[in-house]
Amino acid sequence: MEPAARKQKILAAIVESYIDNGEPVGSKSLITETGLNVSSATVRNDMAELTSLGYIVQPHTSAGRIPTALGYRYYVDNVMRVTPISGQGRQYVLEELQKNADSPESILRGAADLLSKLSGQAAVTTTPGGDNSRIRRISFVQTGAHSAMVVLIASNGTIKTKLFRCEFLINPELLGVFDKALNEIFAGVTLSSVNRPFIQTVAVRFGELSLLMPSVLMAIQDASEQAAAVSVCQSGRGRLAFAPDVDFQSARRVIEFLNNSRDLAKTLEKAPRHTAALIGRENSRIELANNSLITTRYSVDGNPSGVAALITPLRTDYQRCFALLECVAECAGELIGELIDSQE
Repeated sequence: MEPAARKQKILAAIVESYIDNGEPVGSKSLITETGLNVSSATVRNDMAELTSLGYIVQPHTSAGRIPTALGYRYYVDNVMRVTPISGQGRQYVLEELQKNADSPESILRGAADLLSKLSGQAAVTTTPGGDNSRIRRISFVQTGAHSAMVVLIASNGTIKTKLFRCEFLINPELLGVFDKALNEIFAGVTLSSVNRPFIQTVAVRFGELSLLMPSVLMAIQDASEQAAAVSVCQSGRGRLAFAPDVDFQSARRVIEFLNNSRDLAKTLEKAPRHTAALIGRENSRIELANNSLITTRYSVDGNPSGVAALITPLRTDYQRCFALLECVAECAGELIGELIDSQE
């Protein structure tokens, strides 16, 4: 075996052993685990070079080695192979998410809870951002003699509802008029453009018919603003304080950061489409300097939408976290797509 390949095998064994049991790894156990036909001295020399390169560190004299953040980075990028969740496991995920699948938000709350439960880590999901999203359809549901509800379906997978009241009697025929006229105007319009000037322009366009629509148009504006805003669902924050070898001050900083939904949403908006890990100080937030942020995006009708994420200690089972995220995100996106199709 070439020296470079041997060092990679040694590093992989150190990372995987440390993830499994949290104990520093020595040269003798490495020879046993890797099956390398070399002497302990050769392994120690390789470990010394890996240490000088910053991939592993000796926590104290006479101890074995443990991975650094750089070591985990190399492992994730060059060694780790993600095994997808089994068909039976995927079916379990689908069944769990289907228990609360009456809205995209409830699906994503369930996804965060399930991710935390299965991984033992803190989990976060976000609704899709609305910057480039458009209105797919507006529907109306009568709720009373003088009241009805706007149901706005957006291309980002979000469904928002808003009640409105009118001074006149509402009937199905009138709601049918609203449905036809307003979808001709709003279908395909970006959520971010549905502001007060746009609503005023629509009112002028409808002429006398707009006298029946003030509360309807305001309800559409409110629903569009809600659909464009990113919402955050969290689960398992308390697990951070009980992780092995936890630094309680560090854990408290992470929990405080997670409590700030706006900053958290901004951080997650930067996540790439593919599954990825920011390890330690790779994170833009100093609060996450001792943690890993593992993210993926779920897709709705083939379009990348919101984010599913795990916040973990540096020592975590990255392979399992990647597999869980990809499975839960895929299932959540699938259910949200089905829900939207059923609303149209």
